Formats: sequence, C-alpha cells, structure tokens
Amino acid sequence: MAERITSAREVARRLGVSHTAIQKAERVGRITREPDGSWDADRVRRDMAESARPGRSPLAPPMEATALGRLTLAKLALRVEADRLAIDTRKGRLMNVVAANTRIDEIAGAMRDALLNWPARIAGQIAVDTGADPHLVQTVLQEHVAALLNDVADQFEVGGAATFCRAGEDVPEERTTELLSSG
Repeated sequence: MAERITSAREVARRLGVSHTAIQKAERVGRITREPDGSWDADRVRRDMAESARPGRSPLAPPMEATALGRLTLAKLALRVEADRLAIDTRKGRLMNVVAANTRIDEIAGAMRDALLNWPARIAGQIAVDTGADPHLVQTVLQEHVAALLNDVADQFEVGGAATFCRAGEDVPEERTTELLSSG
C-alpha cells in the first residue's frame, strides 16, 4: 500500500513544490485526496506531473516528452520565426512578392526592349565593316534577336518545354533526359 500523508504541507515538502501549489492543484481538480482525507504521495506526484506545464514545474517531464511540451516548443518556434521575419522586414531584407514580380517584369521588359532596338543601332556599323547592305544586315539581326527572345520566352512558359524546380528539389528523371538531349 502506498504511503499516506495527512498534511498538505508535508506532501508539498516531499514533492519539492510549494504548499500553495498543492492547494491550487487541489482547488482546480488536478489532484484529489483519498476518501479518508489523506494524500497518496505517489499518486499526487503522478497526477501533478501529468498536468504540469513543462518549464514551469519541477515535476514536469522534459518539454519533448509530452504532447503539451511539444506544442509549447512548436508555439515558441513559430513565435521566434515570426519575430525573425518581422526584424528582416524592418531591416529591408524581405520584399513583397508583388513588388518583386513587378520589378522583375520592369527589368525583363527593359532588357527585351534593348535587345529589340540593338539591330537598328548596330546594323550601320556592321554594314560599313563588312561592306554589306545596311538594311539586309538589320533585317538578319532582327530575325535572329526575335528567334532568341522567342526561345527564351518558351523556356519560361508555364507547362512549356522547360520545367523549373525549386531550390533543393530533385530534377525528375524525364526532365534530366530532356535537358541532356537538348543541350
């Protein structure tokens, strides 16, 4: 038979908690007295350990040993991540996705326009250097630049010939074969 203790103070002393902790636990129903009014020290220890908040009670098992502890750790990890993101946002390390996409579109459009205007700017110089007709040189350059831009655009089409993977993902077998045969 388990040891019976009549004093709540003695139970608290043996468990290493305060008398107030025993009173509060009894008041909220975490622990109960035996029918004769005494305390079963082993049962009180077990009941308090099962309902103790990890990190707050000396009776609580390690954080990762209980569901409550794992949830507490997960909540802490989420709060740390949210704080890190808030700091990164304040320091300008993070950018709004819509703003980033808008900026990328602006840069890509400027590069496309520069490439499309390049044949008209350079055709005269090439024609002088080679002795060819300037209009013919410009037409040939424009055709090749347009073909180059179309090839690049095809690579970035959703569901097009090129499928891009996220960083850290493996390239599917059929995609690897496609890349090797086209390169």
